[in-house]
Amino acid sequence: MIVQAICFYLFAAITVASGVMVIAARNPVHSVLFLILAFFNAAGLFVLAGAEFLALILVIVYVGAVAVLFLFVVMMLDINFVELRQGALQYLPVGALVGLVLLVELILVFGAWVAGPEVAQSIAAPLPLATNVTNTAALGQLLYTRYVYVFQASGMILLVAMVGAIVLTLRARTDVRKQDINVQVGRRRADTLEIVKVRPRQGV
Repeated sequence: MIVQAICFYLFAAITVASGVMVIAARNPVHSVLFLILAFFNAAGLFVLAGAEFLALILVIVYVGAVAVLFLFVVMMLDINFVELRQGALQYLPVGALVGLVLLVELILVFGAWVAGPEVAQSIAAPLPLATNVTNTAALGQLLYTRYVYVFQASGMILLVAMVGAIVLTLRARTDVRKQDINVQVGRRRADTLEIVKVRPRQGV
């Protein structure tokens, strides 16, 4: 129990410090690296809470795709961040006011939130007890049994979206040499091959 508490406070402190450094770091590349560190520590908190599936999703999706994409975009774009930060201080009071309003709203929401007694009976497909099966196995049983058709439909929607994005961004360029399969397969031997008999001591 003491080891878990120590790990929790360690992960939580590093996560909060990394989140602050994402905003405070002057170098945008360092900000992205601190963001990746925050994601890793948040995944450790999910593991401590028993939600290993969310921890894996956080590492695979956010660290493996989103944060790396941010890093490549920041490194490839030549943006003058000093010029962008020049007018940031004049919007600081408005930003602080909006943040304070959101904080008050969150406190009011969580302070008045209570779980209804009929919630347990209204669950259509209750998950098995955590002592019998792991979190990932329980989610897999639910997704691939009760919601298998919805899961497959979401995969088809993502496939159609991917194909549509490729079709919309594909451009036919005439200034680039590219391979034509029909011409290559339909060519004849007489059009591409010529046998020349070379005599001794003479050129072609």
